[in-house]
Amino acid sequence: MATNKKKNTLTFFNSHLVSVVSISLVLFLLGLILVFGFLGTELSQYVKENITMSVVLNEDLTDIKIRGIRDELEKQPYVKSTQYISKEQAAIEMEHELGENPETFLGFNPFRASIEVKLRSEYTHPDSLPVIEKRISKVASVSDVLYRKDMMQVVNNNIRRIGLVLLILLAVLVVISFVLINNTVRLLIYSKRFIIYTMRLVGATSGFIRRPFLKHNVISGLIAGVLAILLLMGALYYARKEFVGFEDILGNNTMWLIYGIILVAGVVLSAVAAYFAVNRYLRINRGKLYNI
Repeated sequence: MATNKKKNTLTFFNSHLVSVVSISLVLFLLGLILVFGFLGTELSQYVKENITMSVVLNEDLTDIKIRGIRDELEKQPYVKSTQYISKEQAAIEMEHELGENPETFLGFNPFRASIEVKLRSEYTHPDSLPVIEKRISKVASVSDVLYRKDMMQVVNNNIRRIGLVLLILLAVLVVISFVLINNTVRLLIYSKRFIIYTMRLVGATSGFIRRPFLKHNVISGLIAGVLAILLLMGALYYARKEFVGFEDILGNNTMWLIYGIILVAGVVLSAVAAYFAVNRYLRINRGKLYNI
């Protein structure tokens, strides 16, 4: 008797362990897709906000006048930050790129002082850029506004395509996750189908029969979610060591949001799968219990 009880307990533990591990792996894959999705969003924002407009200034402006232009630009809602580049600094940067100072063969410094303007990501749409260019051009003492129109267009097009692909992948994986978790839970409840039938015979209500299964699967989904988060944390720790600047793109707030989504998904998907699986055996006839 003791041996059979020990064997049943071991079988019960193994089946539940397999169920939890299976669900956690599915949630881990779901977490990876969420990471790529948020990473794509953050990366697109990072790229957009690091493409600059070069505001070329008129000659011989005083420091006070330049400071006034910068203050006026920084007050605009579409401007994230500004940086002043003097004529001398522009020549030094060109020397680093070309390997030779342009003043040595031209005899004068051909550059003008400028203010490098970084825009907020929501204002980098191709339709918004010409409007912003006109507004900045109207600022007093601004000679010209230069930026890479072709690069802005390419960045926006590529980000739109990547976002669409990630959205489709996320939708597909959510469906696959539910199917896999549903099958795992159904197999677990399948072994309890005769117990469910017996409880029906003694007059137990549907809610009473469902309650322990839902409770158990909520706990299993929670444990699976924690395991998936630990796996994801390990993968992200490796990514941070291998890819410089990874932490700057994907912040801690975003990661806590992803962890929360994984936990909620584990609990909700497990509970919903258990609900429908138990309902199936609540409606089944005794004769069919041996044929499924």
